[in-house]
Amino acid sequence: MTLIATHLEQVRRRVQDAALAVQRNPSSITLMAVSKTFPVQNIEQAIAAGQMVFGENYVQEGIEKIQILSALHPKLEWHFIGPLQSNKTKDVAAHFDWVHSIDRLKIAERLSIQRGELAIPKKLQLCVQVNVSNEDSKSGIPLKEAETLCSAIAQLPHVSLRGLMAIPAPTSDLMIQGQAFEAVEDCFKQIQVKYSKEVGFQEFNTLSMGMSDDMESAIAHGSTIVRVGTAIFGKRDKISA
Repeated sequence: MTLIATHLEQVRRRVQDAALAVQRNPSSITLMAVSKTFPVQNIEQAIAAGQMVFGENYVQEGIEKIQILSALHPKLEWHFIGPLQSNKTKDVAAHFDWVHSIDRLKIAERLSIQRGELAIPKKLQLCVQVNVSNEDSKSGIPLKEAETLCSAIAQLPHVSLRGLMAIPAPTSDLMIQGQAFEAVEDCFKQIQVKYSKEVGFQEFNTLSMGMSDDMESAIAHGSTIVRVGTAIFGKRDKISA
C-alpha cells in the first residue's frame, strides 16, 4: 500500500467517525482530494486507492491533469475550487464538472453561456462561495448577499446551482470553528426552505466546507463535501496561480 493510499484510508475513517458522531450517514459526505501542485503520479496513486473526486485551484494546471488522466479514467470528477477570473471561464466551462468559487453573477453567466456554446450535455455544477470570516484576503461574498446571488444563478440555463462553499479563517479553537460553520449552515438552510419549490433550486443540496484541520467540525454542521489535500498528499510547495 502506498503512503497516499494509507493517508486516504485514515481520512475516510475520520469522515466516517465524524459523521457517525452526529448521527449522519457517512455516505452522504463526499471526500474531495485537493490535488493542486501535486504531480499526476500522486493522483494516480489516489485513483488506485479508489479516489474519484479531485479538486484543483489553478486553471491551466488542472486542465493538464484532466487531459492526461481522463482518457485512462473517464469517470473521474473534477472540481475547480480556486478564484476564477473572467478570462479563464471558457477553459473551466470546457473541462471541469464543478466550480465551487462563484462570488460574482458575471462569472456564473459566462460559465453558463460558454457551457452552452460547447454543447456539453451535462450542466456545470456551481457553488456560491461565502466569506464567512470576512477576511480581506479571501474570495467570497458576505453571507447576507448569498440569497440574492443564488436566486440569480438559479435562472441560468447551462449551470446547476448546488449550494454554498466556505473557507473559514483557520483556527484551532473548536468553538470558533463551529460558529463559522454554523453560520454557513444556517444561511444554507434558510435558502433551502425559502426556495424549495422554486425553479433552479431542485439540486440545492451541497455544503462544501471542511479541510484537513477542521473537517470534523464542518461535518458536524452539515458539510456534504470536504476538501482535503494535506492529509492525503502531504505538505505542498506554494506556487503562483
